[in-house]
Amino acid sequence: MSIVYTEITLKNGGDVLDLRRGRIKEPEVRQTTVTALVDTGAWTLVIDDDTCKQLGLEVVGTESTTLADGSKAFYQLAGPVEVHWKDRRTSCDAIVLPSADEILLGAIPLEAMDLMVHPRTEEVVGAHGDLPVHLVKGGVKHY
Repeated sequence: MSIVYTEITLKNGGDVLDLRRGRIKEPEVRQTTVTALVDTGAWTLVIDDDTCKQLGLEVVGTESTTLADGSKAFYQLAGPVEVHWKDRRTSCDAIVLPSADEILLGAIPLEAMDLMVHPRTEEVVGAHGDLPVHLVKGGVKHY
């Protein structure tokens, strides 16, 4: 399988909430559109310092992180970030890797948007077609 990239838009989740509440206007939502490396081995979104600052994200903690080379370190977790891919969106926190040379789109935001890497075309596609499908268990109450 080759390296797969896709275009995503990242938005400051707090700004999006303020927009919904009428506190700010659409142009005030801090956002950026980037080409992200689709990394199904990463568990979440990984951004660099510049992207974190550009979006005005708050640091919400630190996470022990294992890098692709096997090294381990603690990195800041910032968010919330709204991730948009075409007509789909999800919200997550991002690992801030200060010197990252690429944005990584990991497994959790991919799954939350019902996306996958198509094994034949090696591009990001809807896992269940053009509309996202969210599988939930419900309808039966156990007492």
